[in-house]
Amino acid sequence: MLDELDKQIVAKMQDEFPLIPEPYKQLAEQLGISEDELLTRLRRYHRCGHIRKMGLVLRHREVGYKANALCACAVPEERLDEVGKQMAVSASVTHCYTRLPQPEWNYNFYIMLHASTREECRRIAAQLAKDAGVSDYVMLFSVREWKKTSMRYFSGQKHADEL
Repeated sequence: MLDELDKQIVAKMQDEFPLIPEPYKQLAEQLGISEDELLTRLRRYHRCGHIRKMGLVLRHREVGYKANALCACAVPEERLDEVGKQMAVSASVTHCYTRLPQPEWNYNFYIMLHASTREECRRIAAQLAKDAGVSDYVMLFSVREWKKTSMRYFSGQKHADEL
């Protein structure tokens, strides 16, 4: 169970990470704890599975990834685990999940792809589908991005882009 300090640390780690020589020291000072305590708790969260990783959020359009597509696939129920495991390991896939199919929408497996062009997205999807033995899929390309944020936990604050 997370205590109040744990929640404050999680909230703080979701903010912009300081690009300075001793970022954890600065974050610990802001939290009113020692750098050692902060690092000890972060390691514990990772060991216990409370956090999986810490990483950067790339603004993909700014670095050349101009196309992205949600690829919806119809995968037989008995093959979902197999196809999911196979597609999830692809470096081209950023999200991979299943949902229940609907009466007029038989797609139950979804992957998100990012590439330099739509044609490149199409090639990646075609290869992934071929390798996984999936023949029924559609590609839904993004036209406009309205909001893109990560989930925020314990912050009680809105993102700067929401103000």
